Amino acid sequence: MKTKTIQTENKQYKKIKNTINKGYKNAISLEGIIFSLLFISFFLLLGQKIGGINLINTLINTTYDLLTKTVFRIMAIAVLAGAISELLMEFGVVSIINHIFSPLIGPIYGLPGASIVGILSSYLSDNPAILALASNKHFKMYYKKYQLPALTNIGTSFGMGAIVSVFIASINGPNGESMITPVIIGNIGAIIGSIVSTRLMLRETTKIYGKEATIQDDLDFDETYDILKYRKIREGSLGQRIISCLMDGGNMGVSMGISIIPGVLIICTFVMLLTNGPNSLGEYTGAAYEGVGLIPFIGEKLEFILKPLFGFSSSQAIAVPLTALGAAGAAIGLIPSMVSSGLATGNDVAVFTAICMCWSGYLSTHTAMMKSLGFQELTGKAIKSHTIGGFAAGISTNLIYKLFMTLI
Repeated sequence: MKTKTIQTENKQYKKIKNTINKGYKNAISLEGIIFSLLFISFFLLLGQKIGGINLINTLINTTYDLLTKTVFRIMAIAVLAGAISELLMEFGVVSIINHIFSPLIGPIYGLPGASIVGILSSYLSDNPAILALASNKHFKMYYKKYQLPALTNIGTSFGMGAIVSVFIASINGPNGESMITPVIIGNIGAIIGSIVSTRLMLRETTKIYGKEATIQDDLDFDETYDILKYRKIREGSLGQRIISCLMDGGNMGVSMGISIIPGVLIICTFVMLLTNGPNSLGEYTGAAYEGVGLIPFIGEKLEFILKPLFGFSSSQAIAVPLTALGAAGAAIGLIPSMVSSGLATGNDVAVFTAICMCWSGYLSTHTAMMKSLGFQELTGKAIKSHTIGGFAAGISTNLIYKLFMTLI
């Protein structure tokens, strides 16, 4: 009887231990102590530099200003872009583009022509849009096993492309100069970055799966039509379909605008806090966008690398690509103030466009996207390939912009 009791207790102990290992930790642990010390130290150092009350006021004022002047602007653009993209999808414009450009995808990316649909979907919305296509049985049939994981890289390269491009193009320089040309060049750079990222990922997956292994399709799919031959349309008359597209696309834009609020407000606030300095008089007053100037300090130390690679005209510019790693919405939120204050020129804006597209929050989406595709064990390889792709996008954009400026 005693032996059975001991065995039962051992089983319960093992069960609790396994449960802890699967997402639970002890209530009081070394991790909590270390984090508390780092958290307190971080704010003590900032408070010592700025002043405790000034720090609180700066955080609140910066967050509020970003919400009212940046997030709502991005949301407005997202609503318009969403409505237009739905119209293009509904009335077959995307399908026409697909048939025109499909023959180019194989030689350039090493992927089936069907990938152009994923590129367009991601460009018109966000990174994970390509997953909706990847869950389609007939869409997956076009891919070999080694090609499917690369959908994460190619989709992320174009995520939020329309919103990033329209938002940055709407910014005017200090003297009213247009940013449309830098944005176009930035898009070209993002395409180059996407090719590098996808090709590097395919090299990794070819080593693992070879080029002959096929995808074993599940039969439990909602979609039963060939996405390259047919497209779904809404019910109703022409007018009803147009109104439905505008409303659905607009709602999608609102949802996207709301979803970026935490990233823009939290990440951007702290990036600005670490990027900017005191006011013009060298004083801290608690106003929005005051900071301690840590990122420019780091940027100055890395300027010998960053300037020749990306052509950045100021050390503060490094804040944009760093922010884009986590949230593209937060990254583009930094750009207007840099342009208006003369810290970013057309060359910088072109590079910002390329990097914000290619690195559009990939550190926060790659893991989930690879898991959804069923290749979570390859997440590290996808991130490594895409990191190199982002650098390729920024470097190529810098070179193309400089070449363009010498020719005009």
